[in-house]
Amino acid sequence: MALEFARSGASVVILARTRETIDEAVRLIEAEAAPGVRVAGVSCDVSDGAALPAAHAEAVAAVGAPIDILVNNAGTSAGRPFEASDDDDWQHDLDLKFLAAVRLIRLCLPHMKAQRWGRIINVLNIGAKAPGARSTPTSVSRAAGMALTKSLAAEFAPHNILVNGINTGVLVTSQWHRLHQERAPELTFEAFLERQGKAVPLGRMGDPSEFANLACFLASDKASYITGTSTNVDGGLSPVI
Repeated sequence: MALEFARSGASVVILARTRETIDEAVRLIEAEAAPGVRVAGVSCDVSDGAALPAAHAEAVAAVGAPIDILVNNAGTSAGRPFEASDDDDWQHDLDLKFLAAVRLIRLCLPHMKAQRWGRIINVLNIGAKAPGARSTPTSVSRAAGMALTKSLAAEFAPHNILVNGINTGVLVTSQWHRLHQERAPELTFEAFLERQGKAVPLGRMGDPSEFANLACFLASDKASYITGTSTNVDGGLSPVI
């Protein structure tokens, strides 16, 4: 998503915990960014609410402008049997996937309201609409994010701030390297991805660029009458619309 935004002419600040990971990503994005685009990275654990005001201030300083478009995209797959999760597991998941979004929206909102233009995109997953067995706490955190999306869309509409969600299915990201080792280390990575894709009606896992295309559309003026939606990008995997 950051790469596609930068290609389209938007200055970009990315947040992640590991400095080396951020620096590598910034280099990749800068190499393909449109002329005049600023690209920066801020090291921050977004699950730590106390760290977010400083991270937001650093992001604004890095690009020399307030945040017009906020994409909340933190989180990993943490589905497990209900009885295998304790209070700490639940709290961490909510801090990372739900409360981080709440806190970052709160920080970016004053500028968006003042200029009467803003875009907020909450990255969720299809479990938010159709939670399966052994999907907690992630499915619950994501369902809370979908409710937040709908509520804020109505509340912020008079200020021309659009709030939408995107529900992921199975996309080929770095997270799948970890899942490959956990679930099927006897397979090659390519064979593992092919096996995962067989459950998808389109017969394959999604490419991150296919997800990024929708994010860029929702952030653009071409989507100026779309708010309060939560769109599946899943190759037809979700059992509900």
